[in-house]
Amino acid sequence: MSAQTPAEAELAQLLVESLNLEGVEPAGIDPEAPLFGDGLGLDSIDALELALAISKRYGFQLRSDSDENRRIFGSLRSLSAHIEQHRVAA
Repeated sequence: MSAQTPAEAELAQLLVESLNLEGVEPAGIDPEAPLFGDGLGLDSIDALELALAISKRYGFQLRSDSDENRRIFGSLRSLSAHIEQHRVAA
């Protein structure tokens, strides 16, 4: 497992809190592991809830019809990189 960056650690915390992932420690999420399927095991409902939490926290919308979603939500690292590119500065 590679180390989380500070932005990835912040996102992992948001992920665990917003999805109420019991028994999952934010620091224990591998930033390169898949978020869906065999990785963290999230599903489409989790993706919607996570997109809403990201919108509230970072000030931009993730479009549900985007062809890029599979790549964006591929891992904690790819989601964090996308957020860093699009977040609205506070």
